[in-house]
Amino acid sequence: MSYRPMFLVGREWAGNALRFATQAEAEQSALELMGRWFMPSDYRVDEVDDEVNYGFDPVRGNVPLEVANAND
Repeated sequence: MSYRPMFLVGREWAGNALRFATQAEAEQSALELMGRWFMPSDYRVDEVDDEVNYGFDPVRGNVPLEVANAND
């Protein structure tokens, strides 16, 4: 199980391949991206059955899991 950020673009929800271990990480990622992107008007976080592949670091932002683990 993991969590994915989803973004409302026009009238459709869209996402990418980022999957986080916690809902909080996915929300932090979504908020950070909303601050840089101009197309989405809203975001949500969905629970999915995919494997976790990213972490979120408040300083570095979205960090691929293998990079996050290598730096621990």
